[in-house]
Amino acid sequence: MIPVPSGSRVWLATGHTDMRKGFDGLAALVQDHLFRDPFSGQAFVFRGRQGHLIKVLWWDGQGLCLFAKRLEKGRFVWPATAGAAAALTPAQLAMLLEGIDWRTPLRTDRPRIAGWGGRLPRRQRPGAWMWRRLAMRAKLLAWLSIPPCCPTTSTRSSA
Repeated sequence: MIPVPSGSRVWLATGHTDMRKGFDGLAALVQDHLFRDPFSGQAFVFRGRQGHLIKVLWWDGQGLCLFAKRLEKGRFVWPATAGAAAALTPAQLAMLLEGIDWRTPLRTDRPRIAGWGGRLPRRQRPGAWMWRRLAMRAKLLAWLSIPPCCPTTSTRSSA
């Protein structure tokens, strides 16, 4: 993973870039076309014409660093904006480097009840009646001082 600080900006150079360029060529491209300072600690990401190769240029405080990554399958997701650069967060850069669509990341929710997972037909899914029934059962077990894991007889004395 690239050690880009969490507060720094990441800039995508829109369009395609000649991937034969190295440190000096990409730094000049940042200054001339993106109008940014390549020695500011911000990361600059460039994509090749075919879309399977990207290069990341950043200043770590001691010198320029250049990171290159090539995907064996698929292409890197790139914005289709008319401007010279698009801003990303370091988290979006991490998703981009993993080949994930950073524009619309999908989150998967954990199932609330094991085994249900939303795969059952609607008529068999637990409804509000089931949640009320479980809540009433928990209240009853608490009143009887029975732990919910062991269904034994009541230990409550009638004094």
